[in-house]
Amino acid sequence: MSGAPSEFADDVLEVVDTIPEGMVMTYGDIAELLGRGGARGVGNVMARYGSDVPWWRVIRSGGYFPQGLEEEALAHYREEGTPLVRGQVDGRRVDLARARWLGARPPVPPPPG
Repeated sequence: MSGAPSEFADDVLEVVDTIPEGMVMTYGDIAELLGRGGARGVGNVMARYGSDVPWWRVIRSGGYFPQGLEEEALAHYREEGTPLVRGQVDGRRVDLARARWLGARPPVPPPPG
């Protein structure tokens, strides 16, 4: 088995690459947009190949930062002005109501041939 990303992985990474600064999508949002893979599938792609795209713009449902990368993600959110929830977890969740990006379009498949 080769280490090259699958077509699904390529599609996930292409979507992530289009998320504007200060905006986010959840793993489930991306799976729904692509119509396949599920949130876990998107998470697996991000864990394996996500380092070359703005990975911090893909978050868990509920606005939670990518697991294990919270501090690094927080620095990116502050730098990009991503809206964060204030309160008990002061700034430890993205405000999905304000930051969720709904403008994503599924990647266009290349023409056959």
